[in-house]
Formats: sequence, C-alpha cells, structure tokens
Amino acid sequence: MLTGPFANSLLPQSVRRLFGGPRCRLQVAALPWRRTEEGVEVMLITSRDTGRWVLPKGWPEEGEALYDAAAREAFEEAGISGGIAHSSAGSYFYNKVHSSGAESRCEVNVFPLEVTEIASKWREKGQRKRKWVKPREAIRMVNETDLAKLIDRFSADPARYVA
Repeated sequence: MLTGPFANSLLPQSVRRLFGGPRCRLQVAALPWRRTEEGVEVMLITSRDTGRWVLPKGWPEEGEALYDAAAREAFEEAGISGGIAHSSAGSYFYNKVHSSGAESRCEVNVFPLEVTEIASKWREKGQRKRKWVKPREAIRMVNETDLAKLIDRFSADPARYVA
C-alpha cells in the first residue's frame, strides 16, 4: 500500500485544478478487475504508440454517459466487458502527445469494470497486449503517480465499486 501524508488524498489533483495551466481535455478509462482465489487482479493494456502499461481509455462521444464511454473503450481496446460502475473511482492527469507532436493536458475519469467476458478477437487485438496482474504489480507498472494511487485506493475495497 502507498504510504505518506497524501497516499489517500486527492490533494495533488485539487492543487493542479487550482493553479492549473492550460485547460484539461476530458477522457474516460475503465479499471478492469476480477476476483480470483488469490484476491483481486486488475488488467492493464499496452498503449499503441509507446507500449507503456495503461488502462483502456479514450474520448467520450457526444451525449454518451461517461461510464458507458469507459465500457466502450474497454471493449474496443481490450476485448472485455462486464459490470461498469456508474460512479468514478477518481481521476488522474497526464500529457497526451499527438502525432503532430503537440501535447494536450488530459484529466481521465476512471470507472471500475468488473470483467465477466473476455473476447478472443477484438478491434485493437493486433495493436495491444493485455495482462492480468495483482494491484501491487499494476502500481509498479503504470507511469502516472495519480493512477498508481487510484489503483491502490481501489484495491483496498473493490466491492464498493460493484455495478
């Protein structure tokens, strides 16, 4: 478990919002998880460009509920579906680098997805890898500190996010 005075705090996000910088663009992500005999596991996937371990994420479409967008992204990017939580487990920030080289600051709202179906074929299968890991390993694998903290908080009590 993460330790320190801000381990379970949203303070870093609040400070960024207060002192900001350029306006953030909103993305959504699914936090895929399942129960096993050994405990909870979460799924990470690789990004298409750098191969970093990330959550399935993307842009919500016009009129689409944020949790529905997160579930759609999980199916498109990882071939998984299940019960999506209607409330966010939190958010994290990162800088998205576009193919033009321009960067956008993004805030990603994360919705836990209890996975019940795993497809053998899906839209982005040839472009990504997916991997089930224990939350402690996922925390080490992701690059974003706020995402690691979010996974840590989630893993302490995943039942509170059941859809």
